[in-house]
Amino acid sequence: MAPVSLRSTERTGTSQVVEGCGARAADAPAPAPEELEAVRNTVARMQAAYPLVDAAVVEATVRAAYEDFRQARVRTYIPILAERRSRRALGAACRTVSGPESG
Repeated sequence: MAPVSLRSTERTGTSQVVEGCGARAADAPAPAPEELEAVRNTVARMQAAYPLVDAAVVEATVRAAYEDFRQARVRTYIPILAERRSRRALGAACRTVSGPESG
């Protein structure tokens, strides 16, 4: 059996896009202004919670966490999920840098 293609072309030359779980990141909609504000707020909270971590590292960590949820259809819980993921990553990085005896 041949693998299913994401695009099938009919004899008329038109193409039909088949939606599936393999959608590319480029196909994701641009973030809404509310989501961009949520990213900024999360970055600010993480910078306050982890003042010893470089601000650029905090921002990159938060943005990466949000990027992991870019394809999510339900957008309601993305800010809290991204914040939790950021806290775990930054917390683990801080423990690694400071050593296990200080935590």
